[in-house]
Amino acid sequence: MKISRIARIGAIGAVAALALAGCAANEGSTGGSTDAPTSSAPALTGSLVGSGSSAQQVAIQSWTAEFQKTNPDAVVEYDPAGSGAGRESFQQGAVNFAGSDRAFKTDEVSAGGFGACVDGSDIVEIPAYVSPIAIVFTLDGIDSLDLDPETVAGIFAGKITKWNDQAIAATNKDVKLPDLAISPVHRSDKSGTTANFTDYLSKTAPDAWSFGSVEEWPTELGGESAEKTSGVANAVKGGQGLIGYIDSSQAADFASVSVKVGDEFVAHSPEGAAATLDASKVEDGRTDGDLAIAIDRTTTAKGAYPVLLVSYLIGCTEYEDENVAALTKAFFSTAISAEGQKAAATNAGSAPISDELRTKAQAAIDLIK
Repeated sequence: MKISRIARIGAIGAVAALALAGCAANEGSTGGSTDAPTSSAPALTGSLVGSGSSAQQVAIQSWTAEFQKTNPDAVVEYDPAGSGAGRESFQQGAVNFAGSDRAFKTDEVSAGGFGACVDGSDIVEIPAYVSPIAIVFTLDGIDSLDLDPETVAGIFAGKITKWNDQAIAATNKDVKLPDLAISPVHRSDKSGTTANFTDYLSKTAPDAWSFGSVEEWPTELGGESAEKTSGVANAVKGGQGLIGYIDSSQAADFASVSVKVGDEFVAHSPEGAAATLDASKVEDGRTDGDLAIAIDRTTTAKGAYPVLLVSYLIGCTEYEDENVAALTKAFFSTAISAEGQKAAATNAGSAPISDELRTKAQAAIDLIK
């Protein structure tokens, strides 16, 4: 990662960016507070550098604005280069923290080699940003479609190629579907959004989607590609018949798919993502500071929307620089605080984490030194 690419986010700049973007897209002390800032601890100074998830960008801006209310001389720099690039930069020691739409796998954690951390240090992985992944499309006169998982998988696997295909018509009997080719759009970069979307396909429609849960789109499928969430969004806007998957923070102006869950069709929403998270658990084999969630994609809980990503803030339990440790601890605490989660929900359309998960996350953050 080139540091020159990092967008420096100040409190005023973050608020301005949010206002200009018009997106329907947290302060914590270094202790366990989860409400608005009340700490009398000295304000922190210095720079905290991160990189990763582009889906998390608006939330990072929101948390930075909250963080700088009590730490006005501290700077948070974040490069939304994508989840894969963020994890790689963190491993190389080029950044202090990563934002990632998937946690490190257990074998990756066991292999170690985290350059940002003191040698032998564990990592912390905090589920701070929970968001639906919207399946969006462009068809004149059609605002929404009901699709079951097999049909969604068939479309993105290239097996269903026309919008008036019987599989689509069967669940949209009152919709006049055009005799038009379907043009799926996928991420060109290594993406946590892709990993979560393909995880949904592989868990709910394994016969139609045989490519597994992958961060990089299978090359044999071809199709149109674009870099980052914004790139896919712009590509889908570019013509008729296109369909793609994007973080819901950028889906406000799109027609979208309601997916079949049990006997109902559910539209993307923060509440639907939260219902799915409530049905999920922390993966087995993780350390106390590693709160990687095993998302239950096949839940039939009422109102659950299982096409979601849980995006993590990833740091070290121990840093060489004590000031970096203090900045990371405070910034992560801000992100999971009630105020921080509310800010992200307002600006990015994310689902606030539960009080139970917040307590676990704060205990993990408190391990940072």
